[in-house]
Amino acid sequence: MNEKKQDPAELKRHSLAHIMAAAIKEDYPEAKLAIGPAIENGFYYDVDFGDLKISDSDLPKIEKRMISLINKGLSFNREEKEIDQALAEVDQKIEPYKHELIADLQKKGETKVSFYTVGSFTDLCRGPHIENTKEIGQKSFRLQKLAGAYWRGNENNKMLTRIYGLAFNTKEDLISYDQMMFEAEKRDHRKLGKELDIFMTHEYAPGMPFFLPKGMIILQELIKFVREESYGKGYQEVRTPHLFNDELWKTSGHWGHYQEDMFCLHHADDDIDMAIKPMNCPAHMLIFKRDIHSYKELPLRLAESSTLYRNEKSGTLHGLTRVRSLSQDDSHIFARPEQILEEISALLQKIKKIYQVFGLEVDEIHLSTRPEKFLGEKEVWDQAEESLKQALAGADLKYQINEGDGAFYGPKIDVKVKDAIGRQWQLATIQLDYQLPLRFDLNYIDSDGKEKRPVVLHRALLGSIERFLGIIIEHFAGAMPLWLAPVQVKLLPVSERHLEYCSKLAKEIQSAGIRVTVDDSGDTIGNKIRNCAAEKIPYQLVIGDQEVESNNLSVRSYGNRENKIITQKVFLENCQEKIKNRSLEL
Repeated sequence: MNEKKQDPAELKRHSLAHIMAAAIKEDYPEAKLAIGPAIENGFYYDVDFGDLKISDSDLPKIEKRMISLINKGLSFNREEKEIDQALAEVDQKIEPYKHELIADLQKKGETKVSFYTVGSFTDLCRGPHIENTKEIGQKSFRLQKLAGAYWRGNENNKMLTRIYGLAFNTKEDLISYDQMMFEAEKRDHRKLGKELDIFMTHEYAPGMPFFLPKGMIILQELIKFVREESYGKGYQEVRTPHLFNDELWKTSGHWGHYQEDMFCLHHADDDIDMAIKPMNCPAHMLIFKRDIHSYKELPLRLAESSTLYRNEKSGTLHGLTRVRSLSQDDSHIFARPEQILEEISALLQKIKKIYQVFGLEVDEIHLSTRPEKFLGEKEVWDQAEESLKQALAGADLKYQINEGDGAFYGPKIDVKVKDAIGRQWQLATIQLDYQLPLRFDLNYIDSDGKEKRPVVLHRALLGSIERFLGIIIEHFAGAMPLWLAPVQVKLLPVSERHLEYCSKLAKEIQSAGIRVTVDDSGDTIGNKIRNCAAEKIPYQLVIGDQEVESNNLSVRSYGNRENKIITQKVFLENCQEKIKNRSLEL
């Protein structure tokens, strides 16, 4: 295991944000600067341009100024100042956002702040930065786009202009990223979802997708996969209510730590506050608490994939990958403390196995530790974090530490995967929880006859099923593997006289458990073939006189131009085998 080190690319990106701010102040001296962090693949800076309107057409000018500064070979120089001195020197009228940041640091008890100077430009910044602008290659970065951003993410604050930039270690890395983004645009699940009739959205239900008939087939296949593979032997499915009064959420801690992300309402007749569930865990605590459990019953694994609702901000909603209504391959494992390592190790092995089914590669594993606001005692958190470290070490998996990024009730393991074009997605999560069993006063009777407190493992391996579907639509570019495809076989009659045979053949294929349709349109066979390819159907079968007379099939698989002549029996057996094995190959 290695502690997370300062990434050279992140240093460069942070430094470029600083240089961009310097360039902006040279060209737009009245601009007021807010914040400018490094982010994944680049950087941004939030700027208040006042009454001045800038657009994407202004980005080349700012970029040219940045290159001019970089070519001067300027050094980054750090200086610490007493916080009172910093407040006095940063004019509240000229740089109100910086002044506010310093004042907030003072309220938190900070006594000093740091500034970095490059050339004639000085900015409030924690750093670190590169040593000299010569370390930045001119063609390894570019300004990307403009966007609006509320100051500090609060919609009650002023809308600022956010300028995004891309930055990589080399020019070649930037070119590769641009190529990947070009491919990603073609694979956009929102576009493909519409073209392939998988799902739709509507302004009447923002962030809550409608699954169309074809989309429901894929969704049901994923849920079947969840039951067989993500859950599997030893799991018991339950179903719990969607609406609970606030006492449940106060007991669990969500009312104090998560309320702004919940849909809440007041029941006037009963005079109680209620909330729609954003997760299943508190309800599963109630199920466990109902009975007296023996140590022999543990681990007890409760699973549920019912719909959850989370109050995501409108600006963050994105197709299926950021939604307000979602379902998960959710489960809570109630275990004895000595069972934790075995359970986590089994989950880690299961994670490796299930992603292989979709051709997804495990890329990174992160261990997220105690956040600033947490439930429970520090000593218990330390014990939980150590258990996760031991499990990862036992599974021989390298991981990174994400300090302070755990859930408020416990540390967690997050698994990130790479898709077909190299993008990274965070999917599986395993969370170790000592707090909810305590807050709900859960117990089991141990072998010595005494009551003991169980530990709870929260786990979701695909994560949000809606989000996972969006990811694999893009991963497969809409061409789902045979077992997931809404239509697995399409029959293309050459002429109207072949329709009767196609109808009979379709029934035989359907009876073999294969999803099949017939193109009974009046189109030419050439158009039928092209339409079938556009629908990304795994197998198209052209049916003409020869096929009717020979009882053989002319089979073309998606992405191929050549037809293969095989018997009906062999074709059906091959399809059944590939569906059974959830094969990626046609």
